[in-house]
Amino acid sequence: MKYFGGCDVGSTYTKAVILDENGKMVADTTLKSKIIARESAELAMKEVISQVPDLEKPEDLAYLIGTGYGRNKVPFADENVSEISCHAMGVHVTNPTVKAIIDIGGQDVKGIAIDTDGTVKNFAMNDKCAAGTGRFYEAMARSFEMTLPEFSELSLTAKNVIPITAQCTVFAESEVITLVGEGKPMNEIAAGIQMAVAKRCFVMAKKAGATDSITLTGGCAKNSGLKAAIERVLKLKVVELKTDPQLMGALGAAEFARQKGLAKSKA
Repeated sequence: MKYFGGCDVGSTYTKAVILDENGKMVADTTLKSKIIARESAELAMKEVISQVPDLEKPEDLAYLIGTGYGRNKVPFADENVSEISCHAMGVHVTNPTVKAIIDIGGQDVKGIAIDTDGTVKNFAMNDKCAAGTGRFYEAMARSFEMTLPEFSELSLTAKNVIPITAQCTVFAESEVITLVGEGKPMNEIAAGIQMAVAKRCFVMAKKAGATDSITLTGGCAKNSGLKAAIERVLKLKVVELKTDPQLMGALGAAEFARQKGLAKSKA
């Protein structure tokens, strides 16, 4: 049995996936990224390799592809592919009916349209500001003195929405701290934050060609409050993926590795 790997070195988390030659996921991991991208990749690959009895080291993989923010720093990778392409392919192999993605990473937000073969049809990216990204949510949760999972659920109980007007992460955090200090309902403030992010996703979704449904990838895809806000603002159904949405980049990279590795062996 041959095995193929994908390693997604993100700014916040590093993910790795191993597929067998039939496309079955046999190992995966998600680790907090280190400052040095190479160290993140090495730790993630060591972890997934340990989950497959037939493998002892990354070099035992038939093909390995690096992706993400630190894709050029994945040791032993045969090549690297952009995270945009890898998220599209990861979603495609998970659910081929999905044709549009909003990927919310640690430092940027992307809208991606998927073609029928899993390749990228069109995309748009907001990488000029951290508002609405994973870093933004970390700052908001810190303002509420909550964990990210706790914060993601908070807005679901709100009957009203307190608008957050600041577009910048720093100013938004200051605005939120002021509102909390004034004693405003925390769930209504949280609802305002989720709505503000959903509105930022609106442009990305339209550029991705979303018409009736969309899916979310990245760590923020697990934010149930954001999912509800996006459905409300975009008037689109958010399709939940059966595979961890945070793994989509690594899964797509592993699938590209599988396709290229098998093609290479037949050549």
